[in-house]
Amino acid sequence: MLRMDPSGETERWPLPWPRAAGVVEPANSKHILLGRIAGAHGIRGEVMIHAYTDPPDKIAAYGPLDDAGGTRTFKLESVRATNKGVVARIAGIEDRTAAEALKGIELYVDRDRLPAAAEGEYYHADLIGLAAVDPDGVRLGEIVAVQNYGAGDLLEIRRVGSSKADLIPFTDDYAPQVDLEAGRIVILLPRTTDAKE
Repeated sequence: MLRMDPSGETERWPLPWPRAAGVVEPANSKHILLGRIAGAHGIRGEVMIHAYTDPPDKIAAYGPLDDAGGTRTFKLESVRATNKGVVARIAGIEDRTAAEALKGIELYVDRDRLPAAAEGEYYHADLIGLAAVDPDGVRLGEIVAVQNYGAGDLLEIRRVGSSKADLIPFTDDYAPQVDLEAGRIVILLPRTTDAKE
């Protein structure tokens, strides 16, 4: 999905991918997960970050980031993308020991610091928790995550009365109407055919 970066330029910017991070943010969450510190990088206090922004090095564009509890703030002073993630220097972290102590910390941004999505575009966090309904308004389930395995966004829908979840392409063909105010997405389920033996 297209997103705007904080400077107002339009580019690819899906935020966040909460299921990939193992965290599901409700649609009304005040904090949005942008990344996780994977560990120390080198001996001079840099850290490796698994960023959930696209491109990954844009994680620093939001300014200081908070931990999950909002008790610590991290200012990313320098950022560079690598094949393994984002290497960043965090203000006040001067050596490998201090960097190693940050491993596993999730990095959040206040929701009000995100730019508004353009018409027809949505942040993943806005979709999670919405009711999935058919064209007649019959509830099919709930959006529990948004996945992307490289071929486009997929809505993960937990079906009513079941622990089973379905993955539906997040395209106009399968999700023709999104109504954030009403808290629902109209879903056209793919037709299945019985295979003849």
